[in-house]
Formats: sequence, structure tokens, C-alpha cells
Amino acid sequence: MANWNDPQPGSGFGASPRVQGYGDAAMDAGLRQYMLSIYNYMASGVLLSGIVAMVVARLVEAHNPLAIALLVSPLRWLVILAPFGFILAMNIGFARMRVSTMQALFWAFCAVMGISLASVLLVYTGQSVAATFFATAGSFAGLSLVGYTTKKDLSGFGSFLIMGLWGLIITMLISAFVPSLHLNPIISLLGVLIFAGLTAYDTQRLKVQYYQLGRGEFASKVAIQGALTLYLDFINLFLFLLRFMGDQRR
Repeated sequence: MANWNDPQPGSGFGASPRVQGYGDAAMDAGLRQYMLSIYNYMASGVLLSGIVAMVVARLVEAHNPLAIALLVSPLRWLVILAPFGFILAMNIGFARMRVSTMQALFWAFCAVMGISLASVLLVYTGQSVAATFFATAGSFAGLSLVGYTTKKDLSGFGSFLIMGLWGLIITMLISAFVPSLHLNPIISLLGVLIFAGLTAYDTQRLKVQYYQLGRGEFASKVAIQGALTLYLDFINLFLFLLRFMGDQRR
């Protein structure tokens, strides 16, 4: 999801300010390395979550008591709330933390998310999960490419998406308390549209940030936070697409 505290692009996407001391070639090479590090973190995080999810799901199917407790006992609240704690820690301690600490928190976040995602593997068939994952990966790649290459400033579009995200959260809360309203199709459609847009917006925002931040340890920590943002976009896009494409186990 978008980070509201991050600086917004103030000009067109192709009009990012030049950083003093760097030529165009150096800036382009540095940008490619910066974005590649974000995508590497993000892809590795998704892979880690997937591995953890498969392991936990297999343990549940094998009637492992600890694995079952993580999903159905009061321990599940620890699994649900822990990711928010990791995100909060990364945001509050950003200025003081070393890159290695940020990395450790990111990997811990992805691992705990994997435990939560194990329930998805237990509800939906493996074939539909795999099909949805590849559809999500293709969609994410295309949307991120749009955000990276477009010359249009998406900052205003991002503000609209943030408002839409709050609307989605409110709709989901209403659906949870008043299930008779049958809002699931609307929620699924809104979720796909919002996180598809956020993928393009967040990619552009991260690119513009590079021109504002330059290089160094601070930029390395921003890259980890950027990977976390794109990870959340990917996972949420996957989960909402799964509502449309997924076949539940019988």
C-alpha cells in the first residue's frame, strides 16, 4: 500500500530533478540498481511467504498441533497482529535502524505473513491458487511497468486510491457485521481495482524517490520499505483476485 508519509512526486514522471554530482548515465545506472534491489526484496519476500504457507498447510493437514494452534487457537491473533507490529517498528525506527535490522524485520514480516496465508491453501484448491498466482504476477509486472515508464504524474491518482482504500476497509467492516448485504462481489472488484492502481502509483513514487534521495544507506533502507509496499500490493491483489478465480475445496 502507499505510504502517506513518503514524499509525493511534484512534477511529471519524466521531469524528476537531477541530483548534483551525477550525470544522466550514472543516474540511470543507479536507478536501475535501486529498482532492481526493490524487486529482488519483494520477490524474495513473496517466495518466503509462499514456502512458509505451504509448510504450515502441510503440517495442518498432518494434524500437527502447533500448526493448527497458529491458525485456529487464540494464537492466531498473534499471527494476525504481528505483521502490523513489524510495519510499525520499521516506520518508527527507520531513522535509527541499520540496514541489517530493516532486512531482518522485513524477512520476519514475510515469514509471519506466510503463516496467515496457509489458510488460503487450506480453503482453495492448489490448481486455482497456482493459476491466480501466475495471473497476479503477470498483472503486477504489467502494472508496475506502466508506473515505471509513464510520463504522467500519478500523485493525484494515488490520493484518489487512498480514499478508495479507506472506502474498501469500511465496506469490508460493514460486510463482516451485516453479512446479509452480500457485499463480497463489490469488495472483490474494488480490491482488485484499487490494488492494481496502487501498484502503478507506488512504482512511480519509488522511482521519483530515488531522484530525491540519491544513494547511500538511507536509500538502501528506503528500498526495503519500498519492497514492503510492493509486497503488500502484490499480496492484496492476489487475495482479491482469488475471490474471483479461486475454487474452494469441497
